[in-house]
Amino acid sequence: MDTSHLREDYRKGQLVEEAAPTEPLPLFHEWLAAAIDAGLPEPYAMTLATATADGVPSARIVLLRTADETGFTFFTNYDSRKGTELAANRRASLLFYWAALERQVRVEGVVERIGAAESDAYFASRPYDSRIGAWASPQSAIIDDRKVLEKRVADVSRTYPEQVPRPPHWGGYRLAATVLEFWQGRPSRLHDRLRYLRLPGEIWERCRLAP
Repeated sequence: MDTSHLREDYRKGQLVEEAAPTEPLPLFHEWLAAAIDAGLPEPYAMTLATATADGVPSARIVLLRTADETGFTFFTNYDSRKGTELAANRRASLLFYWAALERQVRVEGVVERIGAAESDAYFASRPYDSRIGAWASPQSAIIDDRKVLEKRVADVSRTYPEQVPRPPHWGGYRLAATVLEFWQGRPSRLHDRLRYLRLPGEIWERCRLAP
């Protein structure tokens, strides 16, 4: 399949320094709220890119759960591929893409596990079937077929018919951002790109990048 003839010209917005805040988090909150208000499917979905200790990359979609001054939080299986890579290499990046708004946000930083109490609280808020699934799935491991999962779900459901504790291999991570880049599509591929770089003393330096 050749897609070289397909084109889009971006004309829905602009991003100029005069309208941008001096720090990135208020702008991120504004853009995420706009994506939610626009009714986009899972606007809090983000690509998480990790790498092994020797630099082999991998990426997948995960869900943002909180974004505040401490960082960007998501939850997963510690024994998954992303979990093992984060254990070996704590540097990671996130990408939000809201095509209908012609916007992207790239986030780079260092990831660490959050505390057990915070992970417990979020796990308790999940639907019952999702909590069972966290026990049943040996995420990223090779299995023979889907029947393996179905049997594990049945077994775990019998073990925990009501209250489901958080598995020790499951919990939250928080990426403390050192770089955020905001991308707004513009006509003729002359896109707006504003980058925020965190300097010592929690000071953010803002600059424009060429498209």
